[in-house]
Amino acid sequence: MGIEIITDKCVGCKLCIRACPFGAITVENKLAIIDFDKCTLCGACVDVCKFDAILIRKEEVPTKDISAYKGVWVVAEQSKGIIQSVTYELLGKGRELADKLGVELCVVLLGDRIEAKSKELFHRGAEKVYVVDSPKLKHYQSEPYSNVLIELINEYKPEIVLCGATSTGRSLISRVAVKIGAGLTADCTGLDIDQERGLLLQTRPAFGGNIMATIICPNHRPQMATVRHKVMKEAVPDPSRTGRIIKKAYSDKLLASRTKILDIVEEEGYKINLSDADIIVSGGRGLGKPESFALLHELADAIGGAVGASRAAVDADWIAYSHQVGQTGKTVCPKIYIACGISGQIQHLAGMSSADIIIAINKDPDAPIFKVANYGVVGDLFEIIPALTKKLKSILV
Repeated sequence: MGIEIITDKCVGCKLCIRACPFGAITVENKLAIIDFDKCTLCGACVDVCKFDAILIRKEEVPTKDISAYKGVWVVAEQSKGIIQSVTYELLGKGRELADKLGVELCVVLLGDRIEAKSKELFHRGAEKVYVVDSPKLKHYQSEPYSNVLIELINEYKPEIVLCGATSTGRSLISRVAVKIGAGLTADCTGLDIDQERGLLLQTRPAFGGNIMATIICPNHRPQMATVRHKVMKEAVPDPSRTGRIIKKAYSDKLLASRTKILDIVEEEGYKINLSDADIIVSGGRGLGKPESFALLHELADAIGGAVGASRAAVDADWIAYSHQVGQTGKTVCPKIYIACGISGQIQHLAGMSSADIIIAINKDPDAPIFKVANYGVVGDLFEIIPALTKKLKSILV
């Protein structure tokens, strides 16, 4: 695609300058000049030109043959040989998508001495598991993992590839999509199939969560998406299910990485994985200072919960990013979510509104959080939380 000024038609009227939202056009000697570094080919200048002096040429892109691509793949995520729960969520949705398309549901499992975990994946609905077992894949590293996944996709040609929107999944799948020339929809909260065209409908929040956009990829394969943790139900295990294991091995060159893991240090105080917690006590700007999070830790410890935070608290360096709940943090789905001093901006709600029960504590009776809360307490959290902790401790001891 390119843009061109037809010199014998241009009169230097400057209408195009006013229409261009990117400041990409100037006029010299009564002739429009395009700054190609700024031009985005939006076409605004073409629409206003009264002399048909601006032309955008679109080159025909050869249509890719996508008929050979079949099957739904889930990229399994594992840590220390343990399959992460986001994988089971993807298998639940993947089974639904595969059934609608009438194709197989397959899993890619990478790791060291990991083959035995295939049984768990079969129990959750997988029909095939592609296993690549190597000491070089013991810990996640972007280069070898992406190289292996690219090789598998090029050989077996799945039509859909799903991955968790975790730090690992986001790092992996974006690299793969670029290398194989496929589209990628990130942070999906909904997936479905267009039955007429057989396309994957990928729904995700857009414009700060104000709208939900549904995206399709009609001309390229595979259709790739990352899915937010805790927005889909896990596949129900069925121990009677079995499947086929396909073992693959690759050269040391393919599994090589330019980076080396020197050490892995577990975060101190990380008692409960936030994404897996049944109870979460979260704090926001209303806590006022980092020391106030001690109140939340005490309450969370009393009820066996985890501590979360809003982006405002994390940006203020009151607590680590690993505790952040919201559109730019973790999506959680606990049984109980206690929001303390959190106003309830839409970005935060996007990460916790699917909780079974939401309890809000805030001194502002008009705070947006009360619109989604099942129970609300208007008052001083520095009085309410200690009293609540004391009462719960006396009951639960």
